[in-house]
Amino acid sequence: QVQLVESGGGLVQAGGSLRLSCAASGSTFTKYDVGWFRQAPGKEREFVATIIGSGSITRYADSVKGRFTVSRNNAKNTVYLQMDSLKPEDTAVYYCNAGNRYWGQGTQVTVSS
Repeated sequence: QVQLVESGGGLVQAGGSLRLSCAASGSTFTKYDVGWFRQAPGKEREFVATIIGSGSITRYADSVKGRFTVSRNNAKNTVYLQMDSLKPEDTAVYYCNAGNRYWGQGTQVTVSS
């Protein structure tokens, strides 16, 4: 069992930055690929970025490529999403997922124009 807790969301102006954190419980965290997803009001949840267990491979949605960076610190059981050059269309609840099985509760990101 893995429990995930997201943090770092908030309100930011367009062009600003935020760093989200996904803290995990459990000693087997390193074996899980971790993904970030987001869901805007009235829309389906969509993929944002993912990072494999070792941290050596990452993948991004086209909409965030070049602006967002996913990383992880396995010693701290934490995955990060650095979000730069934020746009109003990035406004959503952001969720992390481990191993396509476990979800966090989400953190709200609001980008004002």
